[in-house]
Amino acid sequence: MKFTLSWLKDHLETDASLAEIVERLTAIGLEVEHVDDKAGLKPFVIAKVLTAVQHQDADRLRVLTVDTGNGKPPVQVVCGAPNARAGMIGAFAAPGTYIPGIDVTLSVGKIRGVESHGMMCSERELELSDEHSGIIDLPEDAPVGTSFAAYAHLDDPVIEINLTPNRPDAASVYGIARDLAASGLGRLKTAPVEAIPGKGATPVKVTIEAPELCPGFALRLVRGVKNGPSPKWLQQRLIAIGLRPISALVDITNYVTFDRGRPLHVFDAKKVAGNLVVRRAKDGEKVRALDGREYTLTPEMCVIADDNGVESIAGIMGGEHSGCDENTTDVLIESALWDPITTARTGRALGIITDARYRFERGVDPEFMVPGVELATRLVLDFCGGTPSEIEAAGYAGHKPMVVSFPLSEVKRLTGIEVPKEEVLDILTRLGFEPQGSGEVVKVTVPSWRPDIDGKADLVEEVMRIHGVDNILAQPLTSHDAVNGKILTTLQVRTRAAKRALAVRGMMEAVTWSFIPAKHAELFGGGQTALKLANPIAADMSDMRPSLLPGLIAAAQRNADRGIGDVALFEVSGTYEGDAPEQQRRVAAGVRRGTAKLEGSGRSWAGNAGPVGVFDAKADAIAALEACGAPVDRLQIEPGGPAWYHPGRSGTIKLGPKTVLGTFGEFHPKTLDGLDASGPICGFEVFVDAVPEPKAKPTRTKPKLELSPFQAVKRDFAFVVDRTVEAGTLVRAALAADKKLVTGVSVFDVFEGASLGEAKKSIAIEVSIQPVEKTLTDEDFEALAKRIVENVNKQTGGVLRA
Repeated sequence: MKFTLSWLKDHLETDASLAEIVERLTAIGLEVEHVDDKAGLKPFVIAKVLTAVQHQDADRLRVLTVDTGNGKPPVQVVCGAPNARAGMIGAFAAPGTYIPGIDVTLSVGKIRGVESHGMMCSERELELSDEHSGIIDLPEDAPVGTSFAAYAHLDDPVIEINLTPNRPDAASVYGIARDLAASGLGRLKTAPVEAIPGKGATPVKVTIEAPELCPGFALRLVRGVKNGPSPKWLQQRLIAIGLRPISALVDITNYVTFDRGRPLHVFDAKKVAGNLVVRRAKDGEKVRALDGREYTLTPEMCVIADDNGVESIAGIMGGEHSGCDENTTDVLIESALWDPITTARTGRALGIITDARYRFERGVDPEFMVPGVELATRLVLDFCGGTPSEIEAAGYAGHKPMVVSFPLSEVKRLTGIEVPKEEVLDILTRLGFEPQGSGEVVKVTVPSWRPDIDGKADLVEEVMRIHGVDNILAQPLTSHDAVNGKILTTLQVRTRAAKRALAVRGMMEAVTWSFIPAKHAELFGGGQTALKLANPIAADMSDMRPSLLPGLIAAAQRNADRGIGDVALFEVSGTYEGDAPEQQRRVAAGVRRGTAKLEGSGRSWAGNAGPVGVFDAKADAIAALEACGAPVDRLQIEPGGPAWYHPGRSGTIKLGPKTVLGTFGEFHPKTLDGLDASGPICGFEVFVDAVPEPKAKPTRTKPKLELSPFQAVKRDFAFVVDRTVEAGTLVRAALAADKKLVTGVSVFDVFEGASLGEAKKSIAIEVSIQPVEKTLTDEDFEALAKRIVENVNKQTGGVLRA
């Protein structure tokens, strides 16, 4: 929100300096982002052209002698403006001056062999308007040698504040002045808006077919207007806040929008066919708006239509067909109330951002609907003339104010500051609230321009921002005699640990959108149970993600499209399988693409790295689970995984028969096609919240770490088993043979051949044996080997290979 200092003082009577105003605005919650003190126009001075002679080598150039009013001899300036003449007074820029309109810093130069020591400027060169047919021509009494900016009132500072969405009342200069006056920095000028008497009824009637979208509509016809340029002061104010002056009628609507926070629209009455209807748009209906673009509408959108069709997108932008131009003689002034949610959804769906939408989606003052028409009518009559009709108002049933029961003790309870009761009531009154009652609980009537006030906490906030947040004294943190307990939750600890473990494995952390396209959600188990957004920010962000993998695969593919094909990404965040709390999970996921292996990727003197595969994803998943505290020695790996993985190159990680801790594998070609991605890509997901909590250990006895003094021994075994037997089952059987002596079992060979028999295979394992109580004898080893062979045979049917 931008405004000039002089504009503010139209509504605020104050002697405060610019610095005091800026400081107070921030103190009361209207944070000042930037102040432009117009220092860039200070070097320009008023100068007089003494002589103007034709350039000897150029038909369109003149050589001027210019008196700059500084008591020094006149300077020579080469000028190409057709209106340059002896005796005229204009704006002069000396060498070294920056010209904003052409982005040039002047220097002494030669133009067709003649030195030029400065420039006589046009309005476009000073960014005052688009006028550049000639240089600025000032009246004869303009004081030569003085500041041009001060003379033309261009030294008016521009203040820009950052509005929070809950302050629609401050989206106007008047509203900002009201807040400053309430804070004690001046007096608010509260002259009522003049009611303009009309002659006859408005011939155009209004019908509201969608009252839930339009609670009120006011319309007035002004005949016989002359739509030319708006006054200079109005153009300068609009330019100062970044708007382009168009015509008097359009400039008036923009001025009232910023001055009073009341968006308006003007129709060329002769271009409106019949009466106006406020209705829902028809599916597929189209309108060409004032920005020259054609928009396709849906029944969720509200429009203003006549007999020919849509004339305006309600609350957002008018139609090009009925817009006002220099030929407009009869104008319809419209002031309406629009549903904030519908306005926001329509603007977001169509991709239109306007000052009207900004205010309507936050809420405007309903009680200023008719006064807004009156104010605009006065300006139209002053600038364009004409004869107004009576106001046609439809739908508005009056504002029903909210009344909040406000215990005064809430101020102390929520802020820790004791504010006297009299001051609390005085602050609320100055802000436009109406407190009633004399007890400790008062009834507070909320003004019509504060739709953000919903309860007693909001009133406490109003009191505190005016009383002064800086009055809240700093308090030291309470010191504890004992050591603090655990601060982070188990889930937070696991999240950090998983991130660190995956980063150590050479993966880069990514942060992807929680919203994904519907077709991507379906690929990863969304389907009918997907959480669909009621108001998505874009059409391709319609569903809450059921998995982290779609976003990570898309991110890896974007890197590949830009020449970085070997990439490893991970993310630890939430997924959403449904709207129940237990269906929202904390997941660690990652993908590897190309040759992005742990040991290195790409080309090397030792040979090119191979493509990533299922075992790379498995190692990442196990590392993440181990970091989260999962008992990796007890994990079970089952072949196969969800449908988005390759069925023969994927696996599921379980702890026991029911607890699924994660999945991993290479992705199915159909999955990659659905995501417009190409491989090789593998990935994993582990469910951080599914890892069981570690069992609490007794604190009275410390665990002892005993190192055996005896030599560890390794023995190899090879078993012939059915081809369907999993290596993991055999490993667990060998481990269970003697849990005290057998400390580890690993597979080092798998062989299949005709010599073993049909549907048979050989699995070779290495068994680590650690004696604890004594050195084992040959007989002890033989007995242990026998138990291992018997246990494997019992659980897998395997026999020792001869």
